[in-house]
Amino acid sequence: MLSSDNRKNVAPIDPSDLTIGDLLVALADHTDTPLVFRCGGRPVKPGYHVTEVKAGQFAALDCEANPESWSEIFVQLWDVDEGGPVHMLAGKFAAIIRKVADHVALDQAAKLTFEVSDGLRPIELHRAAQPSLVGGTVEVELTPRPSSCKPRDRWLEEQRAASGCGASRCC
Repeated sequence: MLSSDNRKNVAPIDPSDLTIGDLLVALADHTDTPLVFRCGGRPVKPGYHVTEVKAGQFAALDCEANPESWSEIFVQLWDVDEGGPVHMLAGKFAAIIRKVADHVALDQAAKLTFEVSDGLRPIELHRAAQPSLVGGTVEVELTPRPSSCKPRDRWLEEQRAASGCGASRCC
């Protein structure tokens, strides 16, 4: 819809993060609509390319030596103006992801990270917001992926739950 694990110590996905499954479902009814990624307050150039889609399984220790594991999918966007005057259609983007899924196991619930670069600047890591219809396009806002302290994040969630706030930011 567009807006106007069983393993021990699996890292939770931030509810503000979009998964590849969420994105594909949101795009399903808009296959003939240009897909515009917005990054740094501006749209990526109309000729952007999806240069790589990677799926990874990660295992780590957080700063309190707690083991963590998660799946993550990286979609690399090359922010160039080589594909013409209009942005890629949502259906073409979805077809690229489906083609990758034919060869690489893509966990539909995995954390989704966009790697964006113009080929000159270093790759920047971004998370995606829920797509929205804007004019005649589907827009996906990409924001820098922040770092966090997982033990602190878990403690904050426990405090919210204990106070009855749940996932809201009222605490």
